[in-house]
Amino acid sequence: MKIIVDAMGGDHAPEAPVAASVKAADELNVDIVLVGKTDAIEKELSRRPYNKDRISIAPADDVISNHEEPAKAVRSKKNASVVVAANMLKNGEGDAMLSMGNTGALLASGLLIVGRIKGVLRPALATLLPSAKGPKMLIDAGANTNCKVENLVQFAVMGSIYMKNVLSTKNPTVGLISNGEEEGKGDELTKAAYPKLKDAPINFIGNIEGRDVMEGTADVMTCDGFVGNVILKTVEGMGHVVSDKVKGIFTKGLFTKLGALFVMKGLNDFKQTMDYREYGGAPLLGTKKPVIKGHGSSDAKAVFSAIVQAKKFVETNVIDDIEKNINGMEEEING
Repeated sequence: MKIIVDAMGGDHAPEAPVAASVKAADELNVDIVLVGKTDAIEKELSRRPYNKDRISIAPADDVISNHEEPAKAVRSKKNASVVVAANMLKNGEGDAMLSMGNTGALLASGLLIVGRIKGVLRPALATLLPSAKGPKMLIDAGANTNCKVENLVQFAVMGSIYMKNVLSTKNPTVGLISNGEEEGKGDELTKAAYPKLKDAPINFIGNIEGRDVMEGTADVMTCDGFVGNVILKTVEGMGHVVSDKVKGIFTKGLFTKLGALFVMKGLNDFKQTMDYREYGGAPLLGTKKPVIKGHGSSDAKAVFSAIVQAKKFVETNVIDDIEKNINGMEEEING
């Protein structure tokens, strides 16, 4: 298996992608192609021993920054690392791709270059969020701010397949994010989507509210990308605030520091459940081949987790299952 890694994307590039790739090549039995500026990548590789049979470099001299208009940049910067990586994936030069760079550029590359699975109206960004019951999926987390009912149904189906195949969740539950649990609650989109989700080939449990996100009420939480991105950023912000507050409490004085010694394991376990680095990246579901978006601030640990996720994405035939289910739904609707 060969994973294509955009070595120039993210706040800690190319150090973090290179370090994670070296570890992945040693421990995961995968080949890695590092895409980006050759000199910068070779400099990072020279700092550590690595398997030269498993790691190669694909040159790409440009980078799409977070301040550029994504679709325009993807079309004009043919030699940008994320664009080169997407073209390699499209052309069969790898089995999956990963980038920690500009989210919009990755989404545009996935849609315009890698392409959609037949029958999928819009690919969706699926983010794993921490909860009281383990990681749960939020889909869409920001790729599509304006959605139709059909989009929400497809998001739910794709998310359910991913949770079942990659995270081994048996019969994943699916909830529709709304402002109330009752069937009649929500805006026009959610009210119209509710009966369609009931008829979809998923384990739909009805509407869920904002508080259910962290409680882990549903394995898959479906919504449009506007709502999803607000939830995602809220959860991330809450995690930082809680971590800082807890740290402040236990470093306030001598006695609180002594108390921290007795609860350190519990604190570390809690921190781990809230750490995005444990969950890897966010798959872009609906593209013809596996595309993973890593967090922009990913360190080597987070990038390694994303590579693990990309490997599972390939191994579990998620894309084939999505295509079969989406096309099966279309055939049923069209009689």
